Amino acid sequence: MSESFTIEKETNRTWAAAGALLSRKVKRCATAVGLVTAVACTVSMTAAQEITTRIEIPKNGIGLPPSEFEFQRTGEGNLGIWKVVLDDTATGGTAIEHLSTDQHEDRFPLAIYKPLSAESVQVNLRLKIVSGVSPTAGIAVSLRNPDNYYAVSVNALEQRVDLFLFSGGKSKRIDGAETNVMWNRWHSLGVIVNDDHFSVSLDRKTLFTGFDRTRMKDGRVALWTQEDNVTRFNQIEIRVLRAKESR
Repeated sequence: MSESFTIEKETNRTWAAAGALLSRKVKRCATAVGLVTAVACTVSMTAAQEITTRIEIPKNGIGLPPSEFEFQRTGEGNLGIWKVVLDDTATGGTAIEHLSTDQHEDRFPLAIYKPLSAESVQVNLRLKIVSGVSPTAGIAVSLRNPDNYYAVSVNALEQRVDLFLFSGGKSKRIDGAETNVMWNRWHSLGVIVNDDHFSVSLDRKTLFTGFDRTRMKDGRVALWTQEDNVTRFNQIEIRVLRAKESR
């Protein structure tokens, strides 16, 4: 019995040592997995932050055209004047202003943001329609060229927000809603372009969701106005939606 007891004790020591070694390896493995997970989370968070672009207006210089934009127009006539201006009512005290007295009918000036092109995006900005015979302004998305894009239009005269498709320079209304649009007051305008649908909001209230099953899948974002007016834009933010968000 004494010999059997000794063998059993040695066996227990061996299993205990093996268990301790296995425990240390499991802990090291868990630590490594945790580190990889933490790094992956950090990369994921960084990627999420990098796909949101906030356009800094003050850096462009007062009285000068905003440097990251290209200026075009749909229709006939001049491009209008786009420049950075001081505005005490704007966040940060500055805004991008469009000014034009050109009354060519169906002329739509565009300030196209050059650094970015994407399929699905969320765009938010503030705009103020100051004056004009055609008090209309908004956002252009999925812009391939000045004749082919979608426009979210805010109209202070008709008290409406509409979604238009521009194809070959001709416009077609897809959807829209009546709402309260005031002159010389800042409004928050937002659009989410997600696969084949467009969710449009004004002053953080969703107005409608429009669909276009044949929509153009990618393009640029632009500030958009109509004919002769003075409109100011501020707090422009563009978020590119990742693949899993755009399904």
